[in-house]
Amino acid sequence: MSLSSASLLQSRLSPEDRGTFDQSEIADGGMSLPRLTRPVNVLVIGSKVLRSELGGELEESGYDPMVNSLDGLSDSMLLVRFEPDSGKVKVLSIPRDTAAFVEGIGETKINEANNLGGPGLTARTVSRLLDGVGIDRYVRVNLMAVEAMVDALGGVEVYVPKDMKYTDNTQHLYIDLKEGQQRLNGDQAIQFMRFRYDDLGDIGRIQRQQVLLRSLIEQSIGPMTLVRLPKILSVVQDYLDTNLSIEELVALLNFTKDISHDDAQMLMLPGNFNTPETPVAPSYWLPDFDRIDTMVAEHFGRGQQNREAWMADPSYANVAIQDTTGDSEAVQSFIGALLDVGYRNVYDDYPWSEPLAVTQIIAQNGDTQMAESLRQTIGFGEIVVESTGVLESDITIRLGQDWLQRQQQRAKPDAGAI
Repeated sequence: MSLSSASLLQSRLSPEDRGTFDQSEIADGGMSLPRLTRPVNVLVIGSKVLRSELGGELEESGYDPMVNSLDGLSDSMLLVRFEPDSGKVKVLSIPRDTAAFVEGIGETKINEANNLGGPGLTARTVSRLLDGVGIDRYVRVNLMAVEAMVDALGGVEVYVPKDMKYTDNTQHLYIDLKEGQQRLNGDQAIQFMRFRYDDLGDIGRIQRQQVLLRSLIEQSIGPMTLVRLPKILSVVQDYLDTNLSIEELVALLNFTKDISHDDAQMLMLPGNFNTPETPVAPSYWLPDFDRIDTMVAEHFGRGQQNREAWMADPSYANVAIQDTTGDSEAVQSFIGALLDVGYRNVYDDYPWSEPLAVTQIIAQNGDTQMAESLRQTIGFGEIVVESTGVLESDITIRLGQDWLQRQQQRAKPDAGAI
């Protein structure tokens, strides 16, 4: 296919829907490759549509296949911010069961917005939820495109945290992945993304999506991606709907190809599971608007952070420890060291199966200031902004081999703060 003749827009946007998106220019095409000229917020709406959801009948065997459709309830939702000034990409995952006000319905799950009003209504709903954050462009994509794209990129290497096995004959869904580091093809990547049969349900699925997306950004998006873009688009075009122009898409990829591990930040909409006492229907994700305001101010440049002076006190931070060393005594020693320097809400959570050489300090809710303060206190480790840690924590620390090495050197005068 020719990039100059490609059209990626499949939706017919009403004047109201077109006005929902900031239509000002985001890319400069005057150079050899288009480049971003300002921060850009792109709403990504993922769909997984079964034939029965569109009124079709099941096959005699009971098989209910996925179909290539962008309509219906959205299955996943991301707000991706590209910041040319800071060189960062920030990805906010919004659980599909989030309670939100949707025009024409009222208070319901946010995934209803795409079903009722497509990308325009979804964008207005997300903007309202995030205190008016502007949305520049949208991408709607069917899950089938992810499989095709991963194969076109040559696969993606991830660490599968545990054995994943599940069978659903009605959808011909067969998940069978083994724990460990491995390169996944497109079908296996879909298995990794769709697995949700653990204690966290859809939230656990979002965490795995973040792991996969980070791996794709770090491993697969590079100079050769731009060279192969015509081929990739020819594979995924039928599963895609976006108001991005080809020039703008190239500018986004051109920016993303230089992103480092530290510059890719993965966030999740702050909230909580509803409880039997909560006055809403079951299985909602209830937004925490105070924490949302703080996250939006820090990462999306909207409003002010609701950070009180008392939050600087280390005893405020809820710190969960996940061991990757297999040394329980080392974990208890580390917890004791944190308690000694003023952290009071520290606890040992479930181990992390992937062995780490370097300790990770995970800013679970995107609070980089809190994470950096803790890193300076302990004197080692790397900060990772993502939501794959312990759900209830402010900071999750995955303790690596560097702590064991540090313990061996503690008698030396230059060993550091801890």
